[in-house]
Amino acid sequence: VQLQGFGGGLVQAGGFLRLSCAASGFICSAYNMGWFRQAPGKEREFVAVLNRRGDRTYYADSVKGRFTISRDNAKNMVYLQMNSLKPEDTAVYYCAQDRHSAMISVRLDEYDYWGQGTLVTVSS
Repeated sequence: VQLQGFGGGLVQAGGFLRLSCAASGFICSAYNMGWFRQAPGKEREFVAVLNRRGDRTYYADSVKGRFTISRDNAKNMVYLQMNSLKPEDTAVYYCAQDRHSAMISVRLDEYDYWGQGTLVTVSS
């Protein structure tokens, strides 16, 4: 199982980025997939999750209405579209796979495999 996140970069406040997560060794659509982030000096936190059926999402309050998680089954990829970015969105973003939970989860310890992280920097 491998997850590779990419697409981060430097963007001005109000701008947008799309993060991608390439999965190998498993089928994304068979598992709940999430995005988390870790800002400098802070703990890793939940951002968004998409259930295995692809019909339910859940977002952290801080990103609700601005970020969208999605999946391309044909490419076995998961995405995080981030709009109206704010300086406080600056963090390393990680995609993660939840292999066991029947319900979507915001808990870090429910996720089994993690990508290597991609840095998003939002300048004011």
